[in-house]
Amino acid sequence: MTAAARLTRPVPWPGAPLDFTGVTSKEAPLDDEETRRRLDAAVDAVDAPDVVFALSRHGRRTVRSGGTAPPPPVPRDRLRYEMGSASKTFTGLLLAQLTHTGVLSAGEPAAALLDPARRPGEDPVTLAHLITHTSGLPALPADFFVRALPTWRTNPYARYPAERVVDAFLRHRRRHRPGTRWHYSNFGVAVLGHALTAATATPWDDLITGQVLGPLGLNGATLVPGGPDTDAVGHRRDGTTPVPPLTVGGFQAAGAVRATPYDLLTFLEAHLDPSDRPLTGALRAVRRPVLRRGVGHRHVHTVAWFQHPTERGRMYFHGGATLGQQAFLGFRPDTGTALAAMCTRRFRVRDAFVPTAYALLAEL
Repeated sequence: MTAAARLTRPVPWPGAPLDFTGVTSKEAPLDDEETRRRLDAAVDAVDAPDVVFALSRHGRRTVRSGGTAPPPPVPRDRLRYEMGSASKTFTGLLLAQLTHTGVLSAGEPAAALLDPARRPGEDPVTLAHLITHTSGLPALPADFFVRALPTWRTNPYARYPAERVVDAFLRHRRRHRPGTRWHYSNFGVAVLGHALTAATATPWDDLITGQVLGPLGLNGATLVPGGPDTDAVGHRRDGTTPVPPLTVGGFQAAGAVRATPYDLLTFLEAHLDPSDRPLTGALRAVRRPVLRRGVGHRHVHTVAWFQHPTERGRMYFHGGATLGQQAFLGFRPDTGTALAAMCTRRFRVRDAFVPTAYALLAEL
């Protein structure tokens, strides 16, 4: 997801009405045996040391796990997994919540929040641009690779701290006007996190926990590595060589979340039915399309999710990968279905993990 593309629809999100609520299906859930069979088949299709597929359908949960490695001392479905870029769905929800409650506007220039003495200038990069990957920023800062090279196979982000992310953004010379092109950017979402901490005068861990993780009851989710009794161990492409836990440096907002399958189902269930929950307005806001791109407007994006059509309605999803783990999150309001999938192997060419998870959610 790093290719640039011209936008075919502008980003009208700041100030837009929160009127997209989706459709709930009246179809009866799959029976328990069929659900387990489908999830077991998905687990078996993924070649990784540890694999978990967690499904919620009309509030009924089924979690299945397996893998090529011997079962760890702690059951696989009780461990925390690295979300990688799927963490951006939490960041998008946080921005929607701060906007909905009037703490800030998504149209605010990021540079002015990070450096109040700076004049915004013409066509500034806004918070909305950063979360929707339309800021014009590259995937990573220009000097990232040089600094990361000594730990490229272990923890490349750890050598790029928060102050360097902010400085790289403030010094960046843009090539395109913000809002005119889409280019997936970890750099941009990381900058967004620092802008939000500056705007609220709250450290990132406290901000995301106090505004999102805590209110939604995600008690097992965290932003820092734990240990062998709490965290799954990632592996390189060979599926046998372990890698150390991810340390994200200044890229917290782009990829720091680690969570259990049950916490992730709770997170997704809140998106399926936002009514009578904490963050109701924000949960509805992040389901609303804000831009379209590509041939035939096929690629639709919300504030936090990719959106694709199915035969019976819209499907929302986001994936993530770290040096040793992968994650897939998705939900479908039309069928009342949510899926969280995780595995402990680095992404490979022709890897079955994402296609398996995507197809399972699309079919259910």
